[in-house]
Amino acid sequence: QVQLVESGGGLVQAGGSLRLSCAASGIIFSINAMGWYRQAPGKQRELVARITSGAGTNYADSVQGRFTISRDNAKNTVYLQMNSLKPEDTAVYYCYAHSSIMGADYWGQGTQVTVSS
Repeated sequence: QVQLVESGGGLVQAGGSLRLSCAASGIIFSINAMGWYRQAPGKQRELVARITSGAGTNYADSVQGRFTISRDNAKNTVYLQMNSLKPEDTAVYYCYAHSSIMGADYWGQGTQVTVSS
């Protein structure tokens, strides 16, 4: 099993920045990729950014150039630096981890990000 604990959400004005953190514990060696999804009220959960064990990254078009995902392997932590935030970035952000060995996806509890206009 893998446990994920997120932190760093909050309320920020449009144009501001936030950094989300996701600390992983458990069967860390089995993780192939980690990332962030978000879900706004009335909308489906969508991928925001992901990073593989080889440090490859990909982003949703809506956040490309504004958000940066990174990982600290020594701390088993993934970060999402969010700059130039917009009201449409308001959502609950969920950290996830994928393990091909375990054949499973793991999710954090979610952290609220609210961007005021």
